[in-house]
Order: sequence, then C-alpha cells, then structure tokens
Amino acid sequence: MAAVKELLRAEADGTLSFGDYTLGGKTKLDGFEFQGNVYKVKTFSEITKLERNGMFVYESVPGTAVENFKASEKEVSFGVSGDKDAQFTLELEADSQYVVYMDDVNVGDISTNLSGKLSVSAELVPDRNVTVRIIKK
Repeated sequence: MAAVKELLRAEADGTLSFGDYTLGGKTKLDGFEFQGNVYKVKTFSEITKLERNGMFVYESVPGTAVENFKASEKEVSFGVSGDKDAQFTLELEADSQYVVYMDDVNVGDISTNLSGKLSVSAELVPDRNVTVRIIKK
C-alpha cells in the first residue's frame, strides 16, 4: 500500500486506515466520526499521528500508511508500510506486558511505561505491508 489518499477512512470490516507518507507537507483531517468516536490524523513524510477523542493513539516517525487498524483491550492489529524503516508508538495500558508479532513472527515481549506508551521499530520497504499484532499478556 502506497498511502491512504483520503488520509483517514473507515473500512467495510470495521477497521480504520490512515496516513500518507508520500506527502511533502503536513496535512491533517479532523472531526472524522467512526463508531461513536471522533478521530484526527496528521500525516506527511516525517510523521503520522492518530488521535481518538483528543487522546493519543498512534504515531510513527517517519510517516507511514496504516491499514485495517483495530484496537481492543487485549489486542492491537494493523498493517503498516512506508518508504523507510520507522518507529511507531502506541498508547496502551500503563505498566503492562505485550507480545509483539510482525508478519506472524514473535519479535519479543515489550513493556509499556507508566504513561502506557509502547514503541516498536519496523523494517519497512516501499510497496510492502508489514502485519503487526500486539497482544496483552
């Protein structure tokens, strides 16, 4: 996936897709309503950030495109692509343990900090989607 040209869209399967790392300048979409929540996305080549109801959800540096983002209490899953390696940060439950899978390979257990942030680096190449699953232990 190259980018989400709409910046943020609801998919038929009840997930969200967002982000356009091909943009040269900051672009944002605010006030996107989905399943009773209001979302905001900021995206361009240097960063992609998603907020739900004014709260942090996802951020990547540099910018990425995210497909089929789905989050529950126990699991977060999505596909991510970009034109170079990226680090993404998610807001999860504070001071908790998670198992991270990339393309169905266990890349290890990661703990969130006291603010609930979990950061993971991903090796990305153009036109290739990496499937990410983060499961609470």
